[in-house]
Amino acid sequence: MNQDYIKPDNWSIIEEGFDVERVKSSESLFSIGNGAMGQRANFEEHYSGPTFQGSYIAGVYYPDKTRVGWWKNGYPEYFAKVLNAPSWIGINVFVNGNTLDLFRCKVVADFRRELNMKEGWLSRSFTATMPNDVEVKVETKRFLSLDLDEVGAIEYNITPLNTDAEITFEPYLDSGITNEDTNWDDKFWETTAITQNGSQAFIEAHTMKTQFHTCTFMESVCLLGGKTLEQEPKVAHTNVRIAYEYTANVKANETFSIQKFGGYVVDRNHDKTHLVASAKSVLSKALTAGYTALLNQQKEAWAKIWDMADITIAGDVKAQQGIRFNIMQLNHTYLGKDARLNIGPKGFTGEKYGGSTYWDTEAYCIPFYMATKDQKVARNLLEYRYHHLDRAIENAEKLGFKNGAALYPMVTMNGEECHNEWEITFEEIHRNGAIAFAIFNYYRYTNDYSYIPEKGLEVLIGIARFWQQRATFSTDKNKYVILGVTGPNEYENNVNNNFYTNYIAKWCIDYAIENIKIVAKDHPEDFDRIHDKVNLSEDELRQWKAVAENMYLPFSEAHNVYLQQDGFLDKELITVADLDKSQRPINQKWSWDRILRSPYIKQADTLQGFYFFEDHFTTEELERHFDFYEPFTVHESSLSPCVHSIQAAKLNRMDQAYTFYLRTSRLDLDDYNKEVEEGLHITSMAGTWMSIVEGFGGMRVIENTLSFEPKIPQQWEGYSFKVNFRNHILKINVAQTGTTFSLESGDALEIVCNGTKVTLETGKPAVV
Repeated sequence: MNQDYIKPDNWSIIEEGFDVERVKSSESLFSIGNGAMGQRANFEEHYSGPTFQGSYIAGVYYPDKTRVGWWKNGYPEYFAKVLNAPSWIGINVFVNGNTLDLFRCKVVADFRRELNMKEGWLSRSFTATMPNDVEVKVETKRFLSLDLDEVGAIEYNITPLNTDAEITFEPYLDSGITNEDTNWDDKFWETTAITQNGSQAFIEAHTMKTQFHTCTFMESVCLLGGKTLEQEPKVAHTNVRIAYEYTANVKANETFSIQKFGGYVVDRNHDKTHLVASAKSVLSKALTAGYTALLNQQKEAWAKIWDMADITIAGDVKAQQGIRFNIMQLNHTYLGKDARLNIGPKGFTGEKYGGSTYWDTEAYCIPFYMATKDQKVARNLLEYRYHHLDRAIENAEKLGFKNGAALYPMVTMNGEECHNEWEITFEEIHRNGAIAFAIFNYYRYTNDYSYIPEKGLEVLIGIARFWQQRATFSTDKNKYVILGVTGPNEYENNVNNNFYTNYIAKWCIDYAIENIKIVAKDHPEDFDRIHDKVNLSEDELRQWKAVAENMYLPFSEAHNVYLQQDGFLDKELITVADLDKSQRPINQKWSWDRILRSPYIKQADTLQGFYFFEDHFTTEELERHFDFYEPFTVHESSLSPCVHSIQAAKLNRMDQAYTFYLRTSRLDLDDYNKEVEEGLHITSMAGTWMSIVEGFGGMRVIENTLSFEPKIPQQWEGYSFKVNFRNHILKINVAQTGTTFSLESGDALEIVCNGTKVTLETGKPAVV
């Protein structure tokens, strides 16, 4: 833990007291989104102190040319940058001609910021003494509408306390923005038109190179003492900015308010030649509803989300706050409405990493979306990869692979690899396995096989072809090996025979062959279509089988464990417990050379294989590998604590499981990795959900049956969660005294709890 200023609360993220040193961290923590757009929690009024300004539109990016010391063949030409979009939230405030700026105020008192997770809004309040000695009270509230997802709304109230004052609101739009993250300081946006229509204003702009056309819009309503202020605003604009001025003489203790509606329309959803007309239509809907009605709709929309997705924890406020924060941010990022979108690792909270999807989506996020939403949402995520299959084949061709072999990208916006680190782009090929595993996981959970013959089998064939070609036959070992890779542990690069990579490669080939047989037998028309399309032959399948059946898996007889990679035992095996705490985190304290030579593991690697394929190994094998590898794990990846929490719970090590859970659930709230100001770790937040549902709840699908082995940390009085399993809605309540299963919708369902079969019927809770 590196910070502890967020107040514990069951339903809100709360900050009290103004501290310039934590402004950027709070901008991340209080970020909001609605799946279509999002923004960091920047102040509406001008702030001259250190800040990270960020507003983002889903799916809009810029191909920032790769910057390296020297070029290597096969390098991606660009790194896809998540773009800071034109800003619509700004409202400059002037009091007797002086700018309200918290960085310059003499006194800032009673500062309070709240992100209300239950109702989906962000508020801020404070009193400030300005340089001209006028004391004002400010209260703001804003939200991004879930129902009208192109619209956000702000209510900004200011009250002079110690004197009458002339107060001016200056709502504005600004397309003259820059990215925090850029390789060459390129110009990312081109502003093409600024127009106004009464109280409405519009900025049309498009991205350079990618040509995403957008219209940023706003309209404002002012109130004095609660009554609408009829005033023709002054207008000022430059070639990248337009601002309106609304001025009122405000008595002491009287409130001047502005309600601002703004947002984006993009040519992904509208005709790019009529974006202003589309924006006017959106504004009309927002203004017709009004601020209060939109806010009430927001509360209702979030109530529906929470009804299905909420996890309750009794007796541990910090744990409760952590899981709800994670669930909220996942829903801020992705709601499943648009199959063209995906789940970026920073969501709408920052620009680090770039790209809209990593392997995180398949490995960590799909289970959350399968269980808390309609299964179509998870299927959309699978189809996203299917639609990028041609690009995955192109990615493999660039590296010399043939015959339709597919290498899915580590980082992408459109299916093309766009990560600019050589050891990741070329070597972290295990991501291919996560794509295939997600197809398996989706079918295992939903029992919807239709995706495989319709789309998924083509993906599995492309992936199997890649693994067969990537493997090399070793005459020394008389086995197939996979050389020069980076496993999930990015603290080892260019290693040979990473266990997880080799194991999942073998599994992918076996799974592809298994499904080829099923589709040929049960879906002959689909099989014939696919067979003709991909030109599959029996000789090729024999080559696949040879690789899978003879895959080398490094193993230590001395330690009785699979080795993370061939050279792992050559390292000086000093555990993390014996590492000086002043050296942590090592990724910020050590040279990369020193890290690569160390035994320290960034995240689950061999244990990632034991997580995915738990049923392939005995509990004793899991325990042996957990005891060997966890002591060397520094957990400096956000994806690490959740897997270890799940496995610790499986091993009945509840204190350790709880510690890992608290770390994953409060990774950002407590800034464990000292980097929260750069943005949140969105995809790992799904791991927090898994830590409870799969870890403490012990939920699995075993032999086509939903199964549970519930456990509870001693710190908790109880917890509950819901899952949508094959269109059955179940609620599971776990207490220290037992577990209650309630079937809320669907036909009777047989489950297994602690090895005992239980038949559930609606309206008849079962206590186990």
